[in-house]
Order: sequence, then C-alpha cells, then structure tokens
Amino acid sequence: MSRIGKLPINVPSEAKVTIDGPVLTVQGPKGVLSREIHPLASVEKDGEHLLVRRTDDSRQSRSIHGLFRTLVNNMVVGVTRGFTRELLVMGVGYRIEEKENGLVFYVGHSHPIEFPLPEGIIARVERQKEIRIILEGYDKELLGLTASRIRSLRPPEPYKGKGIRYADEQIVRKAGKTAA
Repeated sequence: MSRIGKLPINVPSEAKVTIDGPVLTVQGPKGVLSREIHPLASVEKDGEHLLVRRTDDSRQSRSIHGLFRTLVNNMVVGVTRGFTRELLVMGVGYRIEEKENGLVFYVGHSHPIEFPLPEGIIARVERQKEIRIILEGYDKELLGLTASRIRSLRPPEPYKGKGIRYADEQIVRKAGKTAA
C-alpha cells in the first residue's frame, strides 16, 4: 500500500469540504478550489479527516493513489494557509516594476516585458542586495506555473550567474575561457 496515500488528511475547522459526485470542492478563507475525483480513486469524509482510497489494486491505481492524496492535501493547505514561492533577479541593470495586475520586467531585452498575473496570485517585489519577487497564492499548481513562466523570461546562465532563479536554486558556475 502507498505510504503517502494511506495517510489521512487533516481538515482544519476553517476549511469546508464537499464531495458532490465526481467533484471535490474545498472552501476556506483564502479561496475555493475544486477538482474532479480520479476514477481510480475515491475520497471519503471521516469527521475532520479525509481518506483517499483506491478502487482496485492495478498498477495505475496504485500510482494514482499517492498522487491524488497529495493533490487533495495541497488543496486543503492552500485554501487555509496558502503557498509562497520566491524568485531572485540577479544582474546589473535588471529591474522590475509592479503594476496593478502584473509585473513589468527590464531584464536585458530590447524592450520591457509586461507579465500579467493570473487570478489568485499576488506578487511583491523587495529590493535588497538583489531583487526578490515573492509570489503568494492558494493554488499550488498555478503558483508553480507562474513562477516557472517568470523564470523563463531570463533563465540563469552559468558563466556570470545572471538571470531569474528560484531562491532555493543553486547555479553551478562554469569557468570561462582562459587567456592565452
């Protein structure tokens, strides 16, 4: 049996979970998330816990079991506490401006790049030694997708370390050419 899949999901008192046929909806102070229940999994509400079970013992059902439990747990945690993701912008002359519904990037291209933020994602820009972008949201999938799209505007390069990278990402630096 899946070690992750068999763990119960604790539902805090501020979260409300409804199972309406094949649709699971989680509502909390941060927002509302819904997901279609996979046909090879079932979700049962047991008081203040949710249990994810698999319908049979096939290979695909076993692989879906732990994944679907993690997805449901991320929904519950997202609508109650939320998630954050930090990005660092490294480079001389790189700057970011906040607009009412997005960000404007000046990261070495010939033009500024306007990046609209999706619904439910909030961005803050902090300027310290480096520029730090803090993304907050209640949908972990959308938050990760937004962070990866921002990173793809100017990925980090290995020679000088310039670019946009995740705060917990380590860039392996390469040696440049040696002079003759």
